[in-house]
Amino acid sequence: MTNIYAYCLFGQNEMFCGVYSSLRAAHRDALKLCNKGSSEVFLKSDEEYLKPSLKTIKKMFKGEFDTKVQYISSSTSATIIKTRLKE
Repeated sequence: MTNIYAYCLFGQNEMFCGVYSSLRAAHRDALKLCNKGSSEVFLKSDEEYLKPSLKTIKKMFKGEFDTKVQYISSSTSATIIKTRLKE
């Protein structure tokens, strides 16, 4: 049985922006969506705010599925949800 993961990207107000098979592409586009304000972009994880990097995202998603990570800036936000496709 093969595990196939999909990363769903949602923009401001839960607007659907796309589905990706690559975490790198989803991360890149989430940063593009959030990088419109005057402040930096941060990752919201539980109660702490982290610097967004591909390494950090990989650690957050490792071994998990149906998990949500939120990118936040001063004016916009984006969310990536990792899901698993079943065969």
